[in-house]
Amino acid sequence: MSQEVNAGSMADIAFLLLIFFLVTTTIASDKGILNILPPKQDPNQPPPEVELNERNIFNILINANDQLLIEGDFRTSTEGLTEEIKKFILNFGRPDEEGLALYNSLPASLRELSEQSPTSSDYPGPGGAVVSIKTNRGTSYEVYLEVLDLVKRAYFEIYGARVGLSADEYRALSGKTAAETELQERGKEGIPMAISIAEPDKIGS
Repeated sequence: MSQEVNAGSMADIAFLLLIFFLVTTTIASDKGILNILPPKQDPNQPPPEVELNERNIFNILINANDQLLIEGDFRTSTEGLTEEIKKFILNFGRPDEEGLALYNSLPASLRELSEQSPTSSDYPGPGGAVVSIKTNRGTSYEVYLEVLDLVKRAYFEIYGARVGLSADEYRALSGKTAAETELQERGKEGIPMAISIAEPDKIGS
């Protein structure tokens, strides 16, 4: 006469193992691209008209082949883009009184970047320098994110230089302490990160 194996305890063990793995396993979640989107426009309210001279817009176009058109110049790489954007932001071609005061408050290393060209940006800040990125629906995420990161790096290098930090050190500030918050605010005071992400064109356009 054969004896039957009691499988009841095996089921209990398997159930406990399943609970253990569910509790201890970390499931990675894709957070996507952390960009702050503008608030939704009221359909009953027309969007505000913002008059901005063409000289205050630094245009970056990326086509479906990941080739670049930067300020009308064809490029196949992003080399030197951060420095060009810094010079554009800090041009101070036609500063008002606030812009002049901002220029005079900058450290010498940043003032040296200012060419004060009347054909480039008037000044940083509202109504002044804006960096525009426009893509094609065939543009790869890798190139788009590379360009966006280089544009942001230009701002972080400016912010960091104003408070005696490198771009990476400034970027690493968490703002969790009063001292870090003060550095963040002092770095970007008067120079907001003005980046315009235009709606992509269709493939082939």
